[in-house]
Amino acid sequence: MVVVFLAVLVQAATGFGLALVSMPLLTAVLGLPTAAPLMAIVGLGVEFVLLLHFRAAVNLVAVRGLVLAAFIGTPVGLYLLRVVDPAVGARMLGLLVAGYATYALLSPYLPKLTHPSWAWLFGFTAGVIGGLYNTSGPPVIIYGSCRRWPPAEFKGNLQGFFLPTSILVLAGHVWAGNITPTVWHNVWLSIPAAGVGLLAGVVLGSRIAPTTFRQVVLLILLIIGLRLTFGYMLRNQP
Repeated sequence: MVVVFLAVLVQAATGFGLALVSMPLLTAVLGLPTAAPLMAIVGLGVEFVLLLHFRAAVNLVAVRGLVLAAFIGTPVGLYLLRVVDPAVGARMLGLLVAGYATYALLSPYLPKLTHPSWAWLFGFTAGVIGGLYNTSGPPVIIYGSCRRWPPAEFKGNLQGFFLPTSILVLAGHVWAGNITPTVWHNVWLSIPAAGVGLLAGVVLGSRIAPTTFRQVVLLILLIIGLRLTFGYMLRNQP
């Protein structure tokens, strides 16, 4: 799958972006009920490998509150996955992706968050979004920016957050019966693309300026998010 390859490549090169790249496109092609559990399985494997790569930079104290709060929010997102209309869900996902891309491109100044209790708010929000769309990254990325994490710690902490929350999300999909034969079929198709994307992303991340690569990715995300949002709106007009 080309989408999976690109998503894994971005994650390996920048430390985040797996779900932000894959979910809008896969949701439009496969539908949210298939895309969400598919990327939960693929993402778990990718995040495990990347956590091993960044393990020396992980600050467990910094991510503990985020993870615990996400564990509370994830079941809420999994419940919403079963009751939210697919078209509405796709539009919401498009707005989420476009909004995050706009935020990151404009790079607004964010206040420094010094009190650790903020982790619970951002972690809970990330859990809800992760359970619903497999895109828990934006709240945690914004939180990390507000906490002024150094680059190495930023990447390490993201992997330290993603892996345990992905395990919970996947367990929730199993419990809810979302892991269907169609999902497994797409998982097997995705494994080769994920492997190649992982290797290519690690190499690319070491050769291309991270800022330049990130700007290109964000522009693509903005286009994808707007297309997903307004595409569904136009499609559902009488």
